[in-house]
Amino acid sequence: MSTPRPDGDRHAVASAGPASGRLRKARFRRRLRSRIVLSFLLLGFGLTTLFAVSTLVLRARAEAGLVDDWLQQEARNFVAFKRENPDPGANYTLSAQAIELLIARPTSPSIPFEWAALKTGVYDLRDPDAVGRDANYKLAVERQADMVGFLRYNTGNQTLDLQQLLVLLGGSVVLFTLFAWLIGLWSSRRVIRPVADLAARVGRFRGQSRPDRLAPHFEDDEVGQLASALDDYADQLTERVTRDREFNADVSHELRTPLAVIRGATELLLAAPDLSEKMRQRLLRIDRATQQCTDLTTALLMLSRNERGSGNTDIRRLVEQQVDANRLHLANKPVTVRAEGQSDVHIDAPEAVLAVALGNLIGNACKYTPSGEVVVTVLADRVEVADTGPGISVEDAERLFERGYRGSSSEGSKGAGIGLAIVRRLCELYGWRASIRPRDDMAGAIATLEFEPYRKR
Repeated sequence: MSTPRPDGDRHAVASAGPASGRLRKARFRRRLRSRIVLSFLLLGFGLTTLFAVSTLVLRARAEAGLVDDWLQQEARNFVAFKRENPDPGANYTLSAQAIELLIARPTSPSIPFEWAALKTGVYDLRDPDAVGRDANYKLAVERQADMVGFLRYNTGNQTLDLQQLLVLLGGSVVLFTLFAWLIGLWSSRRVIRPVADLAARVGRFRGQSRPDRLAPHFEDDEVGQLASALDDYADQLTERVTRDREFNADVSHELRTPLAVIRGATELLLAAPDLSEKMRQRLLRIDRATQQCTDLTTALLMLSRNERGSGNTDIRRLVEQQVDANRLHLANKPVTVRAEGQSDVHIDAPEAVLAVALGNLIGNACKYTPSGEVVVTVLADRVEVADTGPGISVEDAERLFERGYRGSSSEGSKGAGIGLAIVRRLCELYGWRASIRPRDDMAGAIATLEFEPYRKR
């Protein structure tokens, strides 16, 4: 996988970090539950707010229409009464107490100036009351040819009732929103519980060769269907993994015998006194190839079993062996390979595993360097392989450890892009980190294998 280094360089990295799956699942559950609670909260708030607004609008419209009709009818009745009873002492009986009456001729000076031009109808006014405070009124005007009647109705009581209604509706919105939030909490807990139980049971699959069935623990609903699908997938995956592990183990076991026979025969031939130098070099190449096959078989077997081996490997000695082996593969290429750096650096890992990882990095550097040098530097916490080849692009460096991926500089060369993928898998198994990045000082690339967490001190 690809991660940035502390110095900011972009390069490809194969590493095994701490597992964070459970933390991500816990965060997902909290987010899912929060969304359920929030949906109930918004639903409750939205419905109660819509109800409150609808109540206010309907009340205002209905009240305005009824009051206006009532006042207009009272004004009409008042004028008719005064026409029939012109005596000033005749009292008109009102159906409400908060009404002031005024009857006059159309041109009478007793009519207030702001009322004089008003036609028949009901008007909303704001005038000072008896104590000088502004108050809301409704003025009903009934204008006829010989007289005009005015009814002024104080709507202050209605304003007070409206304020009380607003307080009541606001409290209802808060109360029902809180109630919806409580329902959301209760409902989300019930909804999330089977999902959380399913996630916990799946999490306990780790390390089990034959996981328990999930479906029997859940109802026949959506979660139960998901559990059943996971059971089917787990069965298929377990079967494939078991088959692959058995195949790898069988191949690794069966290869050991012929490899041991080849190496034994090679050693016997090398011990012959009349062996020519050319034949000796060929036998040495066979011996090194046999050792590489043995190391690769051991590494692949550990990968198939997903288990780490132990050992005390001298890194500098192993690096020098890999340098000598790759030096012979250069043939007539004008490339020098050398090892430098610290000595007496050991690591708690099998020599075969480290040989496969370093052999791939050093072998790639030698393969893609047409001329110049390949320098392998042993440091306290890592091994660096620097070459003077054509270099590598940042895009290639980020993907070079993917299985089957071959960079743009590999055109015309043999290989399937599997070696670095094996290195990445070994790094994930042992907690190391492998990376490749372009060189800053010249053309070429630098491959690094870091193993600080598992270095033997």
